[in-house]
Amino acid sequence: MNKGRLEAFSDGVIAIIITIMVLELKVPLAPEFSALHTLWPIFLSYVLSFIYVGIYWNNHHHLLQAVHKVDGPVLWANLHLLFWLSLFPFVTAWVGENHFAPLPMALYGVVLLAAACAYFILTKALLRLEESDSHLARALGRDVKGRISPLFYLSAIPLAFVSVWISGALYVVVALIWLVPDRRIERTLGKAG
Repeated sequence: MNKGRLEAFSDGVIAIIITIMVLELKVPLAPEFSALHTLWPIFLSYVLSFIYVGIYWNNHHHLLQAVHKVDGPVLWANLHLLFWLSLFPFVTAWVGENHFAPLPMALYGVVLLAAACAYFILTKALLRLEESDSHLARALGRDVKGRISPLFYLSAIPLAFVSVWISGALYVVVALIWLVPDRRIERTLGKAG
């Protein structure tokens, strides 16, 4: 099965997710800078989620560049990932509107953890279609970033009930780890080309 439709569908869903998130940013009614002050939690949660969605979009793009075909299980694994990403607007708004309260912060981490697990499942489904020495297999290697990110989320979720700032800092640390573009696939494909 050709991967083009999967890429186009995923790009469309991710664009809609970003659109929904930005629509949650309400314009203040007053024309003063002081009116913006009350929006900082909403804007801050939006920025973090936008970065996360961008990271997933970027890595999803690179992941699919390294494969030649997809099958039914890959389509379902991709939908599984998109499901969790589609919850980003909800948890982002809940965190922002409630000024980083413990329960919304913990649920934010649950969604981040579930999306990370779904991405892992997608990579395994794609690897199953490839040869053991394929570009994708060589590029992913030990996938240290992919293995430590869930550990940070697992720590941050219960920590949200102790300190939302520590929990939030762990979410930011994972985003920073991934913010530097993952060049493993580009390097591997460059060597093959």
